[in-house]
Amino acid sequence: MRLYAALFVIGLVAFGAVAWDRLGRQSAAPHFVYQADAWLAGRASIPPPAKGDDWAKVETVVLDDGSEVDGRRLKSRPVFKRLDGAELPLARVRQTKAVTLYTSFPPFPAVLMLPAAVISGRDGNDVIPTLLIAALILPLMLLVLRRLTAAGLSTRSVRDDLWLVALLAFGSVLYFSAVQGKVWYTAHVVGVALALTYAWASIEAKHPVIAGLALGAAALTRTPMAFMFPLFVFEAWRMAARVVAAEGEGSSPEASASGSLNLRAGKLAVRRRLVRPLLRFAAPIAAFAIAGMIFNYIRFGSFTEFGHSYLDVRQQLQIENYGLASYHYLGRNLAVALTLLPDVLPRAPWVQIGGHGLAMWVTTPLLLYVLWPRDKTPMHRALWVTVAAVALPSLFYQNSGWFQFGYRFSLDYLVFLVMLIAIGGRPLRGFAKTLIVIGIVINLFGAVTFDRYWQFYRAGGNAYDVVVAH
Repeated sequence: MRLYAALFVIGLVAFGAVAWDRLGRQSAAPHFVYQADAWLAGRASIPPPAKGDDWAKVETVVLDDGSEVDGRRLKSRPVFKRLDGAELPLARVRQTKAVTLYTSFPPFPAVLMLPAAVISGRDGNDVIPTLLIAALILPLMLLVLRRLTAAGLSTRSVRDDLWLVALLAFGSVLYFSAVQGKVWYTAHVVGVALALTYAWASIEAKHPVIAGLALGAAALTRTPMAFMFPLFVFEAWRMAARVVAAEGEGSSPEASASGSLNLRAGKLAVRRRLVRPLLRFAAPIAAFAIAGMIFNYIRFGSFTEFGHSYLDVRQQLQIENYGLASYHYLGRNLAVALTLLPDVLPRAPWVQIGGHGLAMWVTTPLLLYVLWPRDKTPMHRALWVTVAAVALPSLFYQNSGWFQFGYRFSLDYLVFLVMLIAIGGRPLRGFAKTLIVIGIVINLFGAVTFDRYWQFYRAGGNAYDVVVAH
């Protein structure tokens, strides 16, 4: 217990020291505090003035017949699109009566900002709650890694696991995200903490209700994290098959004369044993989904619209032409995740990073170890399927994470990549530890400089920047 408490303190000090000048004030994008304050006042909308970007804006207009409708103007053609999806010629709009702001981001992190809103209203501090949650990530990561060892899926020592804790906390883009306090980064920090809770509960399908609660909350924090479900399903199947096989070795009536379990009967037995854990897993997820859909309907008249269609951003024309998710964005997003390097300059500041940030293997070099595991445990496939399921929505999404130090969307599934390193069995010797240290140095640079020393960053200069900027 002392070790876990010590890790929390280390995280609090390490994150707090880098966030130093932000600790005593609200961030520049306190969307979750605004939302928490609105809830306390019994509202879903956010009253102006509102700091920050990426607000969903619903316009109330007066038509030529004197009626009023809610919706948004399209940039791709002269149309006013109502909340119900019907399109009216823009010529029918006589005047704008009101503009209503909503938080377009999934709302669960706003729940965690309620204490700040109770204390200070819409001026509540969102940096300190984010740091507290970030500090919790260190002991949570160790809990997951030790749980893997207890389940016989990892042979790592405590010392090895502590190196992997350092990898996630300080040797990845979590570091720069944890010290911002802004809406985008707070969501990532909360998402990582929930992913760790989900992973811990999913190992051997030990705690289906907790796994469901964590996944449901994560889906209302970062939408792609709704697709974390394969890990629990695989583990539940594996454990059910283990129990059925063990019973088949005894006096099971379904055993054949040779003592082996009849294949068909065995599959039926596994499915029967799956029903209860899957129902317990699904129930809290359904509860979160219903709550989220009701909140969506209150704001936008649609159960599935969470606000991104109403974003007032420069990419609106691009979204109207290609949608929020499209194959059109895949090439750019793959390049951002896997290929982007810093620019090395012949004069000060000597290095610059583009607005899309750095590739995953640059910010966290040890991630290359997931490609060459020494061992493949029964969880290997489950983790890779989970990584793919969570990563794909972001790879087809209209935004790459701009503006960022590194590919921040990887935080949606980074926990599972670290778990793959843990169960992969490749020794963490001098070379591996050197890669972890290099990652810590790189991410410390990002955590210190991002949103402070803009001479190290540039907003344009390559084709991928142009796609987002225009």
